[in-house]
Amino acid sequence: MPDTSPARRPVSALRNALRSEATGGVILMASAVLALIVANSPLAPGYFAVLGAHVGGLSVLHWVNDGLMALFFLLVGLEIKREVLDGRLRTWPDRVLPGVAALGGMVAPALIYVLVNRSSPETLRGWAIPTATDIAFALGILALLGSRVPVSLKVFLTALAILDDLGAVLIIAAFYTADLSLPSLAGAGVTVAILFGLNRAGVSRLPPYLALGAVLWFLVLTSGIHATIAGVLLALAIPLRPSPARPDDPASPLHRLEHALHPWSAYLVLPVFGFANAGVSLAGMSPGMLSDPVTLGVALGLFAGKPVGVFGAVAAAVKLGLAQRPAHAGWWQVYGLSLLCGVGFTMSLFIGLLAFADNPDLGTQTKIGVLLGSVTSMIAGGLVLILAPRPARESGPAA
Repeated sequence: MPDTSPARRPVSALRNALRSEATGGVILMASAVLALIVANSPLAPGYFAVLGAHVGGLSVLHWVNDGLMALFFLLVGLEIKREVLDGRLRTWPDRVLPGVAALGGMVAPALIYVLVNRSSPETLRGWAIPTATDIAFALGILALLGSRVPVSLKVFLTALAILDDLGAVLIIAAFYTADLSLPSLAGAGVTVAILFGLNRAGVSRLPPYLALGAVLWFLVLTSGIHATIAGVLLALAIPLRPSPARPDDPASPLHRLEHALHPWSAYLVLPVFGFANAGVSLAGMSPGMLSDPVTLGVALGLFAGKPVGVFGAVAAAVKLGLAQRPAHAGWWQVYGLSLLCGVGFTMSLFIGLLAFADNPDLGTQTKIGVLLGSVTSMIAGGLVLILAPRPARESGPAA
C-alpha cells in the first residue's frame, strides 16, 4: 500500500490548490460582486473616498495594487520556480503542451484587441489586458464541477496558468514601465545580487531574504518598474534545492514560504484586490457603451481570443505529434477548458490599471470589458464542461 503520510511527502501549495481553490475562487467571486453592489449603492461615495485616501504617501488603492499584490506576485514567482525545477514543468516534454497553449492563449486575444482598437493609438496600449488567465477563478470553477472534469485537465490548466503568469510578468516588466530612476534601479540590482549571494552561500533561514525583499520592494517602487516585480525577483532567489530522494521537501525554504503565503493570497490579498478594483459605477451607462473600443476589445479578447488561441494551439500540437492530449479528456472538454481560460479577472484588471493609470474613463471601460468577458467565459466554459460527453475509457473505475 502506498504511503500517503503527509510527513513523508507533503503536497505543495499548488497541488493542494487543486482541492482547496474552490473556496478561494468563490471568495474572489463574492468580493467582485460585493464591490459592484457597493459601487452602485448609497455607500459608493464612502467606498471611493476610502480607496482614494492617502496613507504614508500612497493612496489605499495604491497600497493594495503595489503592496498587497507584491505578495501575490511573490507566490506566483515561487510557484513558477518550483514547477520548473521540481514539478510539472521540470522537463521539456512536460512544457510543450501547456507552453504552446499559453502562448496561443496570449497571442490570439492580443490580436483581437489590436484589431478592434487599430484606429485608436491611445487605447492600443491596453493590448495585453485580455492575455491573462485568472488561475483562482478557473481552478475554482473546475473544482466546483468535481468529477465531471478529469484530473489531467486540472493539472494541464495549472501548468498553463503558471506559464501564462510568467508571460504576464514579462509583459509588465517590458511594456508597462515608467521613466526609470537609475539610482533606485542600481540599488535594486545590488539587492538582487545580495539575495542570490545568500542563496549561493547556502543560507536557508527566511528572515534575511524577507528583510532584503522589503528593501527591494521599495527600490523597485521608486525605480519606475512596477513594484510587484520585486515579488518575482525575490521568489527566484529563495532556495529550493530539489533532490530525487526528497521531492517536495518540507524543509526547503521555498516550500515553507509558499505554504505560508498561499492562504493569505487566496483568502486576503486577492479578495481585497477584487473588492478594491471591481467596483464600477453603472450610473448613466447605456448598451451603446459596450461597443467602446477598450470594452469590446477586452471582452472579445477574453471570450473569443482565449479559446481560439488555447484550443487551436493544443489541437495543432497534438496534430503535429509534438504532444498528447490530456489523458482521459475529450476534445469537447479541452474546448470547455479553453473557454475557462477567458476568465482573466485578477491579472487582466491589474494590467488594465497599468495600461490606463492616467485615464479613469479608459480604466472604467477596462473593468467593464474584463467583467463581461470573464463572466461570459465562465458561464460558457462551465456549460460546455457539464454537457461535454466523456470519453468511453472514462466510464471504468479510476486507476
